[in-house]
Amino acid sequence: MSTADVRKDWDTYFMDIAYMVSTRSRCSRRHVGAVLVQGKKLLGTAYNGAPMGVPDCSEAGCMISEEYELVVTDGQEEMIKKQRCIRTIHAEQNLLLFTDRNDREGSSVYVTDEPCWTCSNMLANSGITEIVFHRPYPKDTGKVTRMMAQKGITFRRLENYQPPRETMMTISD
Repeated sequence: MSTADVRKDWDTYFMDIAYMVSTRSRCSRRHVGAVLVQGKKLLGTAYNGAPMGVPDCSEAGCMISEEYELVVTDGQEEMIKKQRCIRTIHAEQNLLLFTDRNDREGSSVYVTDEPCWTCSNMLANSGITEIVFHRPYPKDTGKVTRMMAQKGITFRRLENYQPPRETMMTISD
C-alpha cells in the first residue's frame, strides 16, 4: 500500500483544515484557525482578525494590551505578564458568532491553539462537548483545564500532530 492510499485520521483531517483556515488571518503575532464539527461533518470555520470593515493588524498594527496575573505554583507566588492584541476577534469567538447554537450542541471544536481564558468561557457555554487543540497556551492552561473538567467538556491536545508546512508562521508572544 502506498502512502497515497493511506487516509488521515479524523483528528488530523480536521486539524489540517483548522490550520488552512488560519492562513486567512492577517495578525502578525499569531494565525489561529478553528472549525466546528458535528460527528464527521464540518459545520463552520473561522480565524482571528479584526471586525469586518475595520483595518486589521497588517494595515493598522497590533493594539497590544498588557495585564498581570498572580499565579501560585507550589506555594510560590509569581506575577505573569500577559500581552494580547485587542484589535482582533479570536478564532473561537468568530466561530461562535458565525455558527448556529443548534449546530453547536454536542459538537467538537478543532482549534490550532489552546483557547485563552475568555474563549474557553465562551466555548464552555456554547453547547460544544469537546475541544481539540494543537499548540499550547501555557498562560491559561491550568485554569482552563480545571474549568473544562468541571463542565464535562473533553479538552485534549494533539501532541504529535504535524501541521501542513504551508500553514506555518513564526509565532511571537
